[in-house]
Amino acid sequence: MSRGENIDPSAYDAVVVGRRSIRGYKPDPVPRELIEEVLAVAMRAPSSMNTQPWYFHVLTGAPLDLIRAGNTERNLAGIPHSREFRTGHAFEGVHRERQIGVAKQLFTAMEIARDDKDARLDWVLRGFRQFDAPVCVIIAYDRELADSDDTAFDCGAVTTALVNAAWSRGLGCVINSQGIMQSPVVREHAGIPDDQVIMKAVALGWPDESFPANAVVSERKSVVEAARFVGFD
Repeated sequence: MSRGENIDPSAYDAVVVGRRSIRGYKPDPVPRELIEEVLAVAMRAPSSMNTQPWYFHVLTGAPLDLIRAGNTERNLAGIPHSREFRTGHAFEGVHRERQIGVAKQLFTAMEIARDDKDARLDWVLRGFRQFDAPVCVIIAYDRELADSDDTAFDCGAVTTALVNAAWSRGLGCVINSQGIMQSPVVREHAGIPDDQVIMKAVALGWPDESFPANAVVSERKSVVEAARFVGFD
């Protein structure tokens, strides 16, 4: 097929523009064959020099439940998080404003009042439990590439491709770090080898359309705000 032949851009646009982060899931299982199909599409994402540094550890059932429990218990006990991928400093300025903005959207949708500590704690716990999704995909990469910024860029690309491929098949996802904050728990129950670095997690499953937060569409910067065009005039 030549470039652009028989490609309907509206179909692609519908997936990218219509996708939402899903934080409430049906308990229905997701067939392994469907997940393999999603991953095969996602791995067509570009990577630096075709290094393809990514690995996917796909969990469901008892192993995932053990990670949920261990992650929750250790976090509630005050054990410092042990995320392996760099976390950076807390957001400031406009980035903090956007973080607060989407939190307000979610809390409004869930009718969580600012002073409702129990409801807010329950929301945090949902994150520790991978939002109770039936599947968790843990993204890891080769440790020998840990000092390469290209590796993080490549893993971001494949993860974006993953959530879009899933959405096109009726599956919902939310990319997160809350569910993998306790690295020893994740390594133990997912069996992740030492030569891989745990980067992110993707909760995956069938969206529960009755869950209010699933209707939230986060705001986006405009092209005018984000882009500069040089040499076009």
